[in-house]
Amino acid sequence: MQQLAEVKDQARGAWALGDYDAMMRQERLHGVGERLVDRLRVAPGETVLDVACGTGNAALPAARAGAQVTGLDLSPEMLERARAHAEADGLEVDWREGDAERLPFDDASFDVVTSTFGCMFAPRHEVAAEELARVLRPGGRLGVCSWAPDGVFGEFFRIVGAHLPPDPEFVDPPPLWGDEAHVRGLFEGTGLSIELEREHWDIRHDSPEAAVECYTTTLGPVVGARQLTEAQGRWPALADDLRGLFERWDASDRPTVDLAAEYLLVLGRKA
Repeated sequence: MQQLAEVKDQARGAWALGDYDAMMRQERLHGVGERLVDRLRVAPGETVLDVACGTGNAALPAARAGAQVTGLDLSPEMLERARAHAEADGLEVDWREGDAERLPFDDASFDVVTSTFGCMFAPRHEVAAEELARVLRPGGRLGVCSWAPDGVFGEFFRIVGAHLPPDPEFVDPPPLWGDEAHVRGLFEGTGLSIELEREHWDIRHDSPEAAVECYTTTLGPVVGARQLTEAQGRWPALADDLRGLFERWDASDRPTVDLAAEYLLVLGRKA
């Protein structure tokens, strides 16, 4: 499908924008990957696949736990950063450029499959879920973290999307990966039994303006949204909407912005 290929090419280019590592450091989001690896009890010698791994979200913690890790991402720029992190830490990870909807691995290849805020951006959720299940061995474990649609980042992505041209009809909104009913439907018939839990990650910015600046200069697709709206003279409206979002979701009475960012944790086991 030509349109699908174009969507993925655009996504590959979008994630190359900005500085994803800077955002991860600001929010300490690598801690979510560490939490996931601990929750899955990744053990030395196990084979682990981190899908849409970014700069090593769960791949690096899994490697530290002694697992044999493969990290896969659509963006070569992300993988370049991930490779540098692994080398700096003396970790061995097999980094692969690839598509979450078409994993380049045989059936039943891995003991553990993870994705932290990654596979949620694959355009066709059902296809991605089937792939995650396919490459798991019998008895294998799945762990996926995705922003909740009714949380701050669910609203964040809706606001950004409202300022952009609409996606093709076949593209599923990323925050749906954080909706319990949607996720249960995704894994029906895949051979996985799943458990769903809501968790949150505490994030702080110096001000609403600092939060807007952080995401619109570091998070690739949102950097692209800023560039487009600036070129069209519509950036002030998007900036105002995002500033209002962070003011509404601020959980503190201090000048800083404190966010309890809710996400859905999917834990699965292959029959």
